[in-house]
Amino acid sequence: MFSLLFTFMPVVVLIFIVAFAVKNKEQGGEKVVRHLYTYLVLFATLMMVIGGGVSIFMAAADLASPTGYYQSYTDYKQNTLVGKIEGSKTEISEEEMRSNYEVYVKEEQKREKDRSINQIIKSLGFIVIPLPVFLYFNRIRKQQSE
Repeated sequence: MFSLLFTFMPVVVLIFIVAFAVKNKEQGGEKVVRHLYTYLVLFATLMMVIGGGVSIFMAAADLASPTGYYQSYTDYKQNTLVGKIEGSKTEISEEEMRSNYEVYVKEEQKREKDRSINQIIKSLGFIVIPLPVFLYFNRIRKQQSE
């Protein structure tokens, strides 16, 4: 999907540039370049803000309903008995192994929650940073049109 988007995006931008230049040919070259630059910056910053919003929504969904993949108790027990898990003793009671497994599941849930919160914070950067640039260039665009 993204490769298809990145394939067609330059073509769409090029068509937009050519159409805008042909439409505004009588205004002069410098004005056309200013308008084009303004619209391209507006487009890029708007796409960043939208992408950040989508990413925040997805991370919030992961936070509200985390993925349910955890190692089953049987797999955990088998890996512990074989010695694949570091620090595991070979002589562990069933109750102790069950409590270790429950700790493992809780730690995995906490790790997933922390990843979601981290993703939300990172995604806020895609909104907070380009939004003032978008607002500034939008104000410039309105002044140019007056």
